[in-house]
Amino acid sequence: MLYPDRAVPSIQDEVHAVSSNVEQSVLRVTVAPVAGGELKTEIELRDLAPGFFWSLYDRKGPGVALDALPLSSGLGAHKWADRSLLDAAQAQPPDGVLPLIVDADGAVLEASRANVFAVRDGALFTPPLDGRILPGVTRMRALEIAANAGVETCEIPLRRDELLAAEEVFLTGSVRGIEPVASLDGAPLAGPGPLTRKLAAELRRAWSGAPVA
Repeated sequence: MLYPDRAVPSIQDEVHAVSSNVEQSVLRVTVAPVAGGELKTEIELRDLAPGFFWSLYDRKGPGVALDALPLSSGLGAHKWADRSLLDAAQAQPPDGVLPLIVDADGAVLEASRANVFAVRDGALFTPPLDGRILPGVTRMRALEIAANAGVETCEIPLRRDELLAAEEVFLTGSVRGIEPVASLDGAPLAGPGPLTRKLAAELRRAWSGAPVA
């Protein structure tokens, strides 16, 4: 990070002023250094693209394919405007395969554009917010939905072999919602199970108010 000792200024009032009369939209906040080392924030509202609210119930096919990509310390806790490192990482796997960022200690961190979850014995597991992964908004919502449904949630380090042995594996992101993972390094994973389907349905309901099948 360029200025690790600089706190991002509070933008709560500005966000409220921009979005208070908007029912549904995409809100993009960009924070960048300016002259003197201060941080400048820009807030932009974007119209929703057709079909924005999509989930497991809208997709065809088995799910996402992941390939492990070693990257020391991961991508960090911020979503950078400079995506060169991420673009380079995305270019390494075959077409249609997402890189799964794995730290030098073997810890699974996140996919190139999403947070990672695993289901084991009915409980939900995801890597902790230890500064190595993006604290995704959809990650937070998935944990909230699961907890409200009485599902045990655990934010603990995960390893590759734990994903391979999991009952369900899925990704969460602010654009694609919940995506089941079909394979890791070419090894097939269990298909989307009941918890993945339940969380996808509840997330869809929370995002759009659309009826759940």
